[in-house]
Amino acid sequence: MDGCGRAEAALLLVMLAWLLVRPGLAQVRHPLPVLWVMPVTPPPGRDDLTAAVGPAVSLALQDLKRQPPPLGNYEIHFQLLDSQCDGAKGLKALFDAMWAGPKYLLVFGGACPSVTALIARSLPALNLVQVSFVAPPPRPAGRRRFPNLFSTAPSDAAVNQAAVKLLQRYSWSRVGILTQEGPRLSEMKKDLIRQLLRAGVQVAAAESLSDPCSELRRLKDRDVRIIIGQFEEDSASEVFCCAYRLNLFGARFQWIVAGGGAAAGRRPEPRLSGCAADSLLTAADGSFSLQIRQSSRNTTGVSGRTPEEYEAAYSSQLTQEGSKVSRLHGFAYDAVWVAAGALSRATEAAKHREKYEPRRNVSVTREELQRILLDELRRTQFEGVTGPVLFRNGERVTTIQLSQVQGSGDVSVGQFSSFTQQLRLQSHLVKFKGSGPAADRPVVRLQRRRVGLPLYAVVSSLAAFTVFLTLIVLFLHVWNRKHWLLRDGRPRDELLLLGLLLSSSSVPLSGLDGASLSDPTFDLLCSVRLWFLSVGHSVGFAVLFAKTWRVYSSSRRAGTKTQPGRLVAAMFLLDVFVLTSWQILDPLRRVVSEHSLESAGAERDVRPFSEHCSSSNMELWLTAVFGYKGPLLGLGCFLAWSIRAGQEVHPAAHRKHLALSMGAVALCSGLGGAGALLTSHNPPVQFCLSGLAVLCCNTFILVWLFGPKLLLVRASSELQPPELQRDAQQPSRSEEEPSRTRTEELISLNQQLRRSEEEPSRTRTEQLISLNQQLRRRTAQLDAEIETVTTQLQEIGSEDRNSEMKSSRPEDINSPEHVRRRLSLQLPILHHAYLPVVGGVAGSRSSLFLSHDSNC
Repeated sequence: MDGCGRAEAALLLVMLAWLLVRPGLAQVRHPLPVLWVMPVTPPPGRDDLTAAVGPAVSLALQDLKRQPPPLGNYEIHFQLLDSQCDGAKGLKALFDAMWAGPKYLLVFGGACPSVTALIARSLPALNLVQVSFVAPPPRPAGRRRFPNLFSTAPSDAAVNQAAVKLLQRYSWSRVGILTQEGPRLSEMKKDLIRQLLRAGVQVAAAESLSDPCSELRRLKDRDVRIIIGQFEEDSASEVFCCAYRLNLFGARFQWIVAGGGAAAGRRPEPRLSGCAADSLLTAADGSFSLQIRQSSRNTTGVSGRTPEEYEAAYSSQLTQEGSKVSRLHGFAYDAVWVAAGALSRATEAAKHREKYEPRRNVSVTREELQRILLDELRRTQFEGVTGPVLFRNGERVTTIQLSQVQGSGDVSVGQFSSFTQQLRLQSHLVKFKGSGPAADRPVVRLQRRRVGLPLYAVVSSLAAFTVFLTLIVLFLHVWNRKHWLLRDGRPRDELLLLGLLLSSSSVPLSGLDGASLSDPTFDLLCSVRLWFLSVGHSVGFAVLFAKTWRVYSSSRRAGTKTQPGRLVAAMFLLDVFVLTSWQILDPLRRVVSEHSLESAGAERDVRPFSEHCSSSNMELWLTAVFGYKGPLLGLGCFLAWSIRAGQEVHPAAHRKHLALSMGAVALCSGLGGAGALLTSHNPPVQFCLSGLAVLCCNTFILVWLFGPKLLLVRASSELQPPELQRDAQQPSRSEEEPSRTRTEELISLNQQLRRSEEEPSRTRTEQLISLNQQLRRRTAQLDAEIETVTTQLQEIGSEDRNSEMKSSRPEDINSPEHVRRRLSLQLPILHHAYLPVVGGVAGSRSSLFLSHDSNC
């Protein structure tokens, strides 16, 4: 019995000892070596990231100690490697650590993007896996280049994907990008451009945020309506201040702030920009912001802490160490949990395989352990202090929150999941400044600049009236063509009226456009109205120039013979030659000219366009036409000024009327041509100016030049001059006046001729002209007297010759027989007595007395 009792006592002691020793054995934690690649010495101008995230890593290690098995059975041992933010030095430090041992399965950290990218490309060859708390730079083929890299920080590519989805939701296909300078945002900009091009979105401009106002002005000059801003919190106020000053806000513009992180969702601060708070709110009103959604502050994570509790613990420990806060500390805390969880599960899986492997003494190879570790990382999923942690293609799955500034607050209007790649948008919460989403490009409505119907009706009515008035004057001129006042001006006056008729007819044709005509008809119309206007102007001006030149040469160059017919024909043929060459070599065609945009409201623009006739070498042909017409117009003005004063030689050809008509043609030609060229972009103004210039000129010539002639014709409807008609109606003075009176008249005329020779040159010429007219009128009177007396004598001789001879006495000196004999002798003598004087005057001094027609 005693032996049995001692055995039982010993067993109880052994069991008590086991119970006492077992808790100690359970606390034995297996070390897991991990390489921590960080820049121990920060680069110049950057904060000490290692010191900022160190407290977060320490808190994670402390919380891991309190975890139950199997996680609590392992302890992570970090070996810090100083990468110095240099890829070559970081890679050398990694090789040295792997050579020195122990065997590492996982690399932690990698704050510098260049070092992280270089190490990540070499991980598959080294059988390593990296867990980083810094998002790697976006790459076109990210997972193919970094298959063994996992990051707890959301990639900026997710923010870009959310921005692209938002653009596709509202069918925005043309954007501008404004990016703040910096390594992260520059890489984010490149990735955004790649995604936009892949999605078929046009990048109208991509500017760097060196000078916000200058860059925004460039975007405005390129008419960018959808602006994607990638900038930090400190630049938001300055950007929106410049946007307010440049009026880049409102219903026509849409801002999308996609800088990533929490700064994208914060409101601009007025104190940082120089603009008032109301101005910044006005500029930012309606803008979208994309930011990573943070987890709820009261959600308990896998560590047993809520985000709020973690923030308090981190801040307390950071204060003790005296370091600065880093926005990556939460991601570093979750990265430690990811690494510990994956390594512990992979180690347990390897032990389980070795224990239950059918073959004995077979261990798991390093490659197999790496594959197990990669599988465990891909299956990682837990609630961290930064939100749910899970991976898709090595990138952390995250949710991008879409907010909109509405008034004085931000409203959450949707979210984007990087796992499902879907954008959930609450459309009823979205509010735009206009009636709908802003247009990504100007909504341009083409508007034809055409001559309005009222204006066309008024000008065409005036043209029709001018044409009708010209036809009336032409009819009256032809009807009274035998009148002595109109006889001398034919046929030049008819040519002048024909020119006025052609030029007036071209005015209604110039108001037609392509809206009412087909293209072939419009091309034909271009040639027709050019010929009408140019030929009408040339013919009318040539006739006026010929008249003016004749008067000028008559008063200034005595003895010079002018041929107005040849002058008119030469000018007409020159114009026809130029127009024919133009029509054959480079004909006029319909040309459409688009003008600058005009705002027609907050959401729509109008681009006016006009139609006009043009040719390939339009400037060359206009130079040719103006080259020969311009000097002639100038010469015509000089001649008109020279003949403005002088003695009139014809009651219907007033010098002043002719001079003013020539001046009106030159003035209206210059004003009409200059106005048509300067207002070619505005057809209504061009039609009004050119049409009124033509019609005013033609009406002035009709009223001022032809009006006096028609009034004189109406007042004197006889076909002969008044002097000849009065002399013909008066009885023959040859029967009442003796030959002494006629001799005295001849002596008086000779005395006037001698006095005229003693006068100065200018006065003598005018007196000779007047004296010549008197002599011609006197000759006509004598011819009329001779004809009258001869007719009377013939009637008397045929009826009463026999009776009068018988009844008359020979002694009667006044008998018809004696009278007939005296007249038959005296009248021829008196008639021929004037001829030497007339001939002498005509042949003595000037060629002005050759013909009466030359005075017109």
